[in-house]
Amino acid sequence: MNITWTGTATATSSISHGSETRGLITMLRRETIIGPDHTPVTIPLISGNAFRGRLRRVAEQQLADVLHYRGKLTLAAAAALRSGGSLVKTSAAPISGARLAELRQLVPLIGIFGTAGAGRIIDGCLQVGKLLPHATETAHLLGQPAPLSVQDLTQIETYSRVDDSYRHDAATPTVDDHASQLQYRIETFRAGTTFDVWLNLTSPTDLEAAFFIDVLAHYSHTATIAGRSAIGHGRLRLDITTTTPPTTLDWRTQVAADTQRAIDALNQL
Repeated sequence: MNITWTGTATATSSISHGSETRGLITMLRRETIIGPDHTPVTIPLISGNAFRGRLRRVAEQQLADVLHYRGKLTLAAAAALRSGGSLVKTSAAPISGARLAELRQLVPLIGIFGTAGAGRIIDGCLQVGKLLPHATETAHLLGQPAPLSVQDLTQIETYSRVDDSYRHDAATPTVDDHASQLQYRIETFRAGTTFDVWLNLTSPTDLEAAFFIDVLAHYSHTATIAGRSAIGHGRLRLDITTTTPPTTLDWRTQVAADTQRAIDALNQL
């Protein structure tokens, strides 16, 4: 059985999701779609990978709170959980069969997000759609009428980075002039921009479904996306629903019951 969530995410602060830099301006990520008049049009958007990455970080934090594996994992295992790992040459046999099934059973994060390790790529059951802004250019795709164009949804923000020589402990303080104010600009989505959201779990186990539902709940409380959250960018309000009845399985109790086995299985990655 698949579980699908649909709905919207609304920016409660401006969102920076940089792609290429043009001069001193970091532009939003863009791609070309076919517009309502059947001609190509370029729109800014947020990649599914950015959304997936935020969810993965929350998932890893939730798992760490249950398994208490800090300081007990190999670097490869820690990377597999946090960032998806990497493929490297290994003399060991690639993980498969019973070992892979056991890993998925013990560590629901792996079954949901997948990873790379132990000589192979392990697929996850989570699919994350790109966050398309509700705009006149995308209304025919999203089925949502929108009065504003993508140009109305974006802006250029200017910031200054102060030279380190302004610190009181600098060896040779410089004269206060405009040259030491390093200005840069960022194209952002304006606060209030609404995005389409689509998430899907393909044939998850009950444990994986319960785990991901908890991850979504925790993420929604303080949802952020893309970059520069330390200076206020990327805050979201998530409004999504699913028609699948919620599971009553307590994933924390089930995972905690096999803590050492889970850690041992992870360290084989």
